[in-house]
Amino acid sequence: MNALWLMLGTLTRIPVPPPKKVDPRVAGWSLALAPVGGALLASLLIVPWWLVGGLGVGSPPFVVAVLAVGALAALTRAMHLDGLADTADGLGSGRSGEAALAIMKQSDIGPFGVATLLFTLLLQVAALAQLLAIGPQLAAATLLAALVVSRFMLALLGTNAFPPARRDGLGHAVAASVTPALLALATAVAAGLVAAGLAATIGYGDLGNSWSGGDSNDTLLRLALGAGAGLLTGLWIAVTARKRFGGVTGDVYGAVVETTATTVLVVVAIASY
Repeated sequence: MNALWLMLGTLTRIPVPPPKKVDPRVAGWSLALAPVGGALLASLLIVPWWLVGGLGVGSPPFVVAVLAVGALAALTRAMHLDGLADTADGLGSGRSGEAALAIMKQSDIGPFGVATLLFTLLLQVAALAQLLAIGPQLAAATLLAALVVSRFMLALLGTNAFPPARRDGLGHAVAASVTPALLALATAVAAGLVAAGLAATIGYGDLGNSWSGGDSNDTLLRLALGAGAGLLTGLWIAVTARKRFGGVTGDVYGAVVETTATTVLVVVAIASY
């Protein structure tokens, strides 16, 4: 339970009791459970869609997409977006090591951070609006996959393959806390959540109401393509940061989450066009 409270309290703004203790074991379990946090966030966005669709009320896809992306930022305290902006400033500076880390630690956001935030949010809104226009079923399944897969990347970053760049902060607190067994658990949890979400949305769509969104086999292939592309993109960001900064930080964790989720949404939207 300490790991669950730590995960929810860190990755969401859902009010939960503080963990009674935090040690490497608790940190490792919290990262392994991160995909569950992604699924919970997705459900908080998908349930209103389901209620509106069940009532037979139509909604403009672009407006719904903007509201969904804004709500997601609020539910996560915009923490991952902040990490994305700081990481973009650090990488965009052209500097390495401590010089780049010093830029990332500044309270203001530089031009690289602003441009990256704008580009990422526009991509998220555009991709989600396109998916909603095709069918809420496809949009729901893709959003769930994007949030679960992106949070799975936190477990990967918590292995000893990604040492901390600083001797303090979130990156140091959770460094090497995810064992191979916990990484395998996170993989199984993420795959199971995506599969369950797909089965649920496909099953609901098969009832023949307004949530219908396409052939289940096609949806599965698109999600697999998007998830694979998202994992590769997030891994590329993490490896690049490790090389430039000498390790990863909490900001890099946030950047990997946002880039992974965005890639999943964009690739599935393009594949479904």
